[in-house]
Amino acid sequence: MRYDRTVRLDADFATAVTRTRDAIAEQGFGILTEIDVTATLKAKLDHDMEDYVILGACNPPLAHRALDTDRSIGLLLPCNVVVRRDGDGTVVQALDPNTMVALTELDALRPVAEEATRRLDAALAALVRTEGEN
Repeated sequence: MRYDRTVRLDADFATAVTRTRDAIAEQGFGILTEIDVTATLKAKLDHDMEDYVILGACNPPLAHRALDTDRSIGLLLPCNVVVRRDGDGTVVQALDPNTMVALTELDALRPVAEEATRRLDAALAALVRTEGEN
């Protein structure tokens, strides 16, 4: 089972992070957390790796609906979005919200997952469209 929704961009890392923040904000998501994986691994393990950031995105109305259905769903929240350098370009990946339904087997989460998927897909599509305009 695929658990990601992925687009590849020709943009540099910093530009991709900014555009990703903007695209998911336009779909009603705020960023609750940001983990700079590159800096963390360097500081804690003296390990060098490519630019890599995890954005913890949250759409409060969708999170509320999911939590009303299953309080344990917080284990799968917020929606993680990864931006990482890949060669000369950047990869943007979002956790597929349908994973919530697959893991919990709760059909009541399906409408929430479908709406979250629609919104995240729209954000990813906007990134690709913007890429084509540059």
